[in-house]
Amino acid sequence: MNESSDSPQETSRAPTKSEKTIAALLCAAEELFLAKNYAEVTMGAIAQRSGVTKGALYHHFPGKEDLYLQMMHAALARKRALFSRALACAGTCRERLGRLIEAFFDLPKNEIGLMRLVRRDVNIFAPPVRAKLVRSYQSSLPSLVEAVIRDGIRDGELAPVDPRLLAWHFVATVEVTLGRHADFVFKDSRAKLNHVLDIFLRGAAAARRARQGALSYE
Repeated sequence: MNESSDSPQETSRAPTKSEKTIAALLCAAEELFLAKNYAEVTMGAIAQRSGVTKGALYHHFPGKEDLYLQMMHAALARKRALFSRALACAGTCRERLGRLIEAFFDLPKNEIGLMRLVRRDVNIFAPPVRAKLVRSYQSSLPSLVEAVIRDGIRDGELAPVDPRLLAWHFVATVEVTLGRHADFVFKDSRAKLNHVLDIFLRGAAAARRARQGALSYE
């Protein structure tokens, strides 16, 4: 018996025609929803951009909402997997949050844009659909940050403040640092990363003033 038969062989399956069609439709939908408002995007435009017939489009997606939601849930699932891997290694709260920021900053612009669509479009949908989309967003980033913060509080690295509130503060700081003004202020991603961590973990007060403030409350 040769050695190759003793070990499991990894096999890769080529995507089916249906899977290729769905992938083309989702890719076209991402481009259009990032470029236009939800109401401006039509199923016809998605079919045209993807090179897929309308018949094939409606075979896979009954309507624009179904297509949009599958696009968003898939995009958010990708983020959750990516950020979870970034947080998988042990380390201090600062080290783990630093790895998360690096993963966020390394995202292509379209992937960051897809995350921002949640806030832009969430109120378009009925309450049950809206709630599911919000949960999907929360699990992709804020809930992961919250878990790290809980560990930081448990280990004495962070003050015992509500971890969910702190998680949202952290996410907001990261997103602000992705703006154009931050590109002007900071020379590179490492400077942005350290800024986020310093603001979140140490605050914005100057060191001497911070000490004076602390003394005044003793």
